[in-house]
Amino acid sequence: MSTGPHYPPALISVKERPAKRWIWTFSGIVFLAVVVLNRVQIPTSGTWDVHVFAKVNAVLNTLVSILLLLGLVTALKRKFKVHMGIMASAMALSILFLTSYILHHLFAGETKFGGEGAIRVCYYLLLGTHIILAATSLPFILLTAYHGLTAHYGEHRKLARKVWPIWFFVSVSGVVVYLMISPYY
Repeated sequence: MSTGPHYPPALISVKERPAKRWIWTFSGIVFLAVVVLNRVQIPTSGTWDVHVFAKVNAVLNTLVSILLLLGLVTALKRKFKVHMGIMASAMALSILFLTSYILHHLFAGETKFGGEGAIRVCYYLLLGTHIILAATSLPFILLTAYHGLTAHYGEHRKLARKVWPIWFFVSVSGVVVYLMISPYY
């Protein structure tokens, strides 16, 4: 799709094949880092609340959820420059989230859910869905951003229609998972 009065010009000019290679490689490294670092725990002095990162994660996920909604609204209103800024902010906060997530698991380790009965089933169904979608969505989020930044707006829109609901679900479900597990910290 060509640029016009509503469509900003490309912000980057990276060919698709090397961009995809970089996106998939980076996504694989992030996935492996999260898997490996979730199995490592760094002991602390015990003088500070290691679960502060979980609280930060919930705040960041809440902000990302709000930004994703604003990003959708601005895209629908064809305010594409504002949309790009909002989505860049959502991605930046997601990077901060990933950092905080890794730090939380490095210092706090794993917390067992203490609920019983139906709430336990609901928690693990939500957590499992959240983990699977979070683990698999990163390359598609990055591909969507790539198409937007290179002014391939047709491809961007096509991917965004599929990726946005997943990213939004992962973000919101992360907050719900935090609210459900936080009493057991």
